[in-house]
Amino acid sequence: MDEIFMKEALREAKNALENKEFPVGCVIVSDNRIIARGSRKKSLSEIPSEIDHAEINAIRELEKNFPFLKKQDMTIYSTMEPCLMCLSAITLSGFKRIVYAYEDVMGGGCSINKNNFPQFYKSRIPEITPGVLRNESIDLFKNFFSSPGNIYWKDSQLSKYTLSL
Repeated sequence: MDEIFMKEALREAKNALENKEFPVGCVIVSDNRIIARGSRKKSLSEIPSEIDHAEINAIRELEKNFPFLKKQDMTIYSTMEPCLMCLSAITLSGFKRIVYAYEDVMGGGCSINKNNFPQFYKSRIPEITPGVLRNESIDLFKNFFSSPGNIYWKDSQLSKYTLSL
C-alpha cells in the first residue's frame, strides 16, 4: 500500500514542479483513503516562504476539512524526508507514521538522533519508513536542480548530492 499512496504524493510533487516550485508532495491517509493533499508553495515566489511546506499544507487541509478526526491512525506520505519543522508538526499532531521517498541530506528531520528530544516529543515520535519510491522522487529533484532558471537551493549540499546520484 505504501507505494500506491507514495505515487499520489509524487503526483503532488510533479504538480509543484510544473508550477516551478520545489518538488515536494504529500498526502495524508486514513483507513486506506487519502483525506488531504499538499505540495510545496512559495519557494520561488517574489516573497518566498519557508513555512509553506507540503506536509504543513496537507495538515492545514486536513484540519480545515476534518477538524475533529483523530490523527493517531493516520500516515503522512512525503516525497522528501520531512524537515525539523514538519517533523515537529507531525509529531505534535500525533500522526502514527511517516513514509518518505527521498532523504534530505541537508535538512532532514527524520534521520536525526532523537535521544536528546524532550520527553514529550520522544513519547510521540511516529514510526518512520524511508526510501519508498526513492528513485522516482530523485528524478523530480534532478529535474528541478538541473533547470537553468532554478535559484532555490542552487549549489546547496542537497543540490550537489542530488545531481551526483
